[in-house]
Amino acid sequence: MPFKRYVEIGRVALVNYGKEYGRLVVIVDVLDQNRVLVDAPNMVRGQMNLKRLSLTDIKVEIEKSPKKKALVEAMEAADVKNKWENSSWGRKLIVQKRRAGLNDFDRFKIMLAKIKKAGSVRQELAKLKKQAA
Repeated sequence: MPFKRYVEIGRVALVNYGKEYGRLVVIVDVLDQNRVLVDAPNMVRGQMNLKRLSLTDIKVEIEKSPKKKALVEAMEAADVKNKWENSSWGRKLIVQKRRAGLNDFDRFKIMLAKIKKAGSVRQELAKLKKQAA
């Protein structure tokens, strides 16, 4: 099968455009072929264009258009937040946010650490080459 992620009720998606950018939402209803109804624990339920969503592998078991309380319980039962933070996609976005929040001095310290690490790797490689020769 070519596709693994389908637009379906209970599918967790990441908002990739607009004022809700970067937020995880759950599809609670499909309105038409271009729009879905989405909801999350700390946002107002609303419709969203599918072009603004990136579907994830995570799925929550819910019925069509559940109440907010039922949605929150289902998300906690499915451990959505933990699954997202442990996924490679989620970890990459966390690192991007952390790097965006660095100041000049933090970036300078990281640069020095990279230089130091590269130097030690170069020394170990030279030792190994010398032993092999």
